[in-house]
Amino acid sequence: MKHITHQLINNSPKTLDIALCLLLSLLAHQLVAQTPAGVNKADSAYVRENYTKLERMVPMRDGVKLFTSIYVPKNTDQKYPIMLDRTPYSVAPYGEDKYKTSLGPSMLFARDGYIIVYQDVRGRYMSEGDFVSVRPYIPNKKKKTDVDEISDTYDTIDWLIKNIPNNNGRVGTWGISAPGFYTTTTLIDAHPALKAASPQAPVTDWFMGDDRHHNGAFFLMGTFAFLSSYGQPRPVPTPKNSPGFSAYGTPNSYEFYMNMGPIKNANERIFKGTNAIWNEMMDHDTYDEFWQARNPIPHLKNIKPAVMTVGGWFDQEDLYGPLKVYAGIERNNPKSPNSLVMGPWIHGGWSRSTGETLGNIRFGDKTSVFYRETIEFPFFGHYLKDKADPQLPKAYIFDTGSNQWKKYDQWPPKTAQEKKLYFHPNGKLSFDAPPNSQNTFDEYVSDPKKPVPYTAEIRPIRGSDFMYEDQRFAATRPDVVVYESDTLTEDVTIAGNVLADLFVSTTGTDADFVVKLIDVYPNNAPNNSPITTTKMGGFQLLVRGEVMRAKFRNSFSKPEAMKPGEVTEVKFDMQDAAHTFKKGHKLMIQVQSSWFPLVDRNPQTFVNIYKATEADFQKATHRVYFSLQQPSSVTVSVLKDPN
Repeated sequence: MKHITHQLINNSPKTLDIALCLLLSLLAHQLVAQTPAGVNKADSAYVRENYTKLERMVPMRDGVKLFTSIYVPKNTDQKYPIMLDRTPYSVAPYGEDKYKTSLGPSMLFARDGYIIVYQDVRGRYMSEGDFVSVRPYIPNKKKKTDVDEISDTYDTIDWLIKNIPNNNGRVGTWGISAPGFYTTTTLIDAHPALKAASPQAPVTDWFMGDDRHHNGAFFLMGTFAFLSSYGQPRPVPTPKNSPGFSAYGTPNSYEFYMNMGPIKNANERIFKGTNAIWNEMMDHDTYDEFWQARNPIPHLKNIKPAVMTVGGWFDQEDLYGPLKVYAGIERNNPKSPNSLVMGPWIHGGWSRSTGETLGNIRFGDKTSVFYRETIEFPFFGHYLKDKADPQLPKAYIFDTGSNQWKKYDQWPPKTAQEKKLYFHPNGKLSFDAPPNSQNTFDEYVSDPKKPVPYTAEIRPIRGSDFMYEDQRFAATRPDVVVYESDTLTEDVTIAGNVLADLFVSTTGTDADFVVKLIDVYPNNAPNNSPITTTKMGGFQLLVRGEVMRAKFRNSFSKPEAMKPGEVTEVKFDMQDAAHTFKKGHKLMIQVQSSWFPLVDRNPQTFVNIYKATEADFQKATHRVYFSLQQPSSVTVSVLKDPN
């Protein structure tokens, strides 16, 4: 995800090809956090001609100094606001004679005139101090040594306002992914000069829904690849990142992770106990104080800067964060405007490219360009330069399916009504309640030695395509149960939370349950995919998919074993969606118990999975029940009037 370099462990052509693939993909992801859209020679020339670069070690209250790269407009005839991006992914290039090729959230900012600042956070790259990933907030600080990201941001803004000439006394913050987390923290006990902030795909809760876990289930593939470099120690400040792992030995991630075996083998065979962040995760297998302290949402109170939180409906990493940050601020009645923007994007997709397509899906508009020009740029311009108020709604939402931007005065919309999609016998799905029958169920055998793949592709790293991939590859497996509606006679638009509510049993003592909400295209759908070889007839578009580790069904802090053969309710958040299932389409639900290697394998025995051995992994038979007494369903928020 966020690597910069990868190490070539051996020189075989096969491994070199894999390492090159990894490097190119991971470098591309690095650009999500660091590089705005539209990078070209003209932009690079403009930056050099119109900006002076300064590098400063900015002192914090405890004496630690943070490396800060400052781009100041050469024109001194006016005063400029400051845009600040704090990052753990490097402010490179280093050296006052070496310039970024573009500046700000987009080059619109650089061309309009802003002081643009990037900072290596404490303990990363050229900044002093010790790094703590997703550092907890310390309220009621009493000593100078009581420091966190909130105090570091406050001290940085204070220094910038007092030491950078020609600033107008106003600051805006932005960042994508982990920099989005640091942007969220700028809102807590905010400096008076901070007037506007935009957390974008902000890392928010690494146990509940972002990056590392979802509903307690460990996201193996992305975490291993990411932490192989991000979690390595940094003995001294350095402009280079630690090299990551690249000796996959195969282009097939399914094969690599199956050969790795239980999760504990990653440390024993590869990390050798040196990866601090990996070790922390392995030491905290429940939602204990370690994880709870790293969640900023409880502290989003008395928010004074204007906030615009941004996310993508197809974000493979941080869909959870923007939805929860917006909701958390809104619950506490912010003193300034609070808006949510959700578009048809992967992780950071709004900051680059045009946003017209993803995989086989067309959106009919340059959604990313629209966002940058019509939403983001005017938002900051209003609060930092007194430009016209863009009058953003509470929620600026792109509805996939209908491919339209919608404005709502709250999220979820007032007109959204919760309705249950009930499972029925013979694979039927309906908004009608199931029949009054006893002990009606489907069953399947889940084998940890043959887990359901998360994608039909053969690839060494996760990628993002699985978020909008055709799901027919999974629907045909015997360990996936499928429920499908009749052909829709009118459009059905959902806007809001999706909630799975399963009544299940197992022959084991633990299980994962993966639920997918899918839009099934008609067989005569036009072949309008950007990928010209794709036949869209019968295409099964993943709208929302989520996993739940059943031992956390009652508490994420205190797991409980399943009782073999006992029907148990397992209810879980699938996060939000905004999608129109068009007339002539069908709705589908798929249920399975593995999603590999996106999610680690559940042994299906009640153990600490991070310490599980091969012997702990057992086949189990799972049943999904659907009767009036045990009504398995997925709740969606249906708009009464989608127009």
